[in-house]
Amino acid sequence: MNKLDIDHLFSNGSQLSPVVNSGLRILLIITLAWIALVFSHKLIRTFRLYISKNFTDAEEVKRTATLGRVCRYIASVLISLITITLILSELGISIVPILGTAGVVGLAVGFGAQSLVKDFFTGFFLLLEDQIRQGDVIEVGGKAGVVEEITLRFVRMRDYDGNVHYVPNGAITTVTNKTRGYAYSVVDVGVAYRENVDQTLEIMRQTGIELRADPAFASKILEDVEIVGVEAWADSAVILRCRFKVAPIEQWGVRREFLRRLKQAFDFSGIEIPFPHLTLYPGQSKEGASPSLQISLNKPLAL
Repeated sequence: MNKLDIDHLFSNGSQLSPVVNSGLRILLIITLAWIALVFSHKLIRTFRLYISKNFTDAEEVKRTATLGRVCRYIASVLISLITITLILSELGISIVPILGTAGVVGLAVGFGAQSLVKDFFTGFFLLLEDQIRQGDVIEVGGKAGVVEEITLRFVRMRDYDGNVHYVPNGAITTVTNKTRGYAYSVVDVGVAYRENVDQTLEIMRQTGIELRADPAFASKILEDVEIVGVEAWADSAVILRCRFKVAPIEQWGVRREFLRRLKQAFDFSGIEIPFPHLTLYPGQSKEGASPSLQISLNKPLAL
């Protein structure tokens, strides 16, 4: 090998060395980013489990789990942005023009993506103010169901029929949370006008006491039944109301069981659960005489 060949080899090596070094640095950046991503997710999960151990309230545990998912999402986005910025710098691409262009494009896109930005801001405050947690039964955006997932963009719910609803956070103006802390199971019962109201209310009270004494419902019913009294005079029934203070999400099951037992108690005591009645008034002539009311077994009533 002569001197010319040696000089040519060193010349090519000097040209390839920066490319190889740059590639190695990019590989190192990606590796460190992946390590940081795994470490951050594990750190957030460990911290969440540590915090959850100090909570005895299941509601706080659900809130911690929700915030943990959001923190992992934010960490992933930040690490990805930093990684892309470092790789571009390593490739010799200045990010200043990109940021300037992104600002102009972002301004233009922002007018068309206002709903998306609104979703993120609303979702952030929903989580910050602890309005919704995973597992809650809520009503938002005209839909109701059990919350399965909360993100910064939408709330995913599943209703009683199994239908899944995705409600954008920006569309949420009012949140009705039916399972926060405790709930009331309100029961309206109709009885015939001829029944003794006090006696009927006492039967409802005793049935409620027996229901709470049942070991299967003792932990679900937080207080004795509250007898509200006469709620309304309906067309063919007197409406009596009572309510139970129950644990979250138990109001529907307690109501169904109470109505089942109350039906048996009414049947045993001879309390009539009415059906619609119709009183026919044939009217009167100008002379004050009432026209005859003819009833045929084969024909409808005739006036």
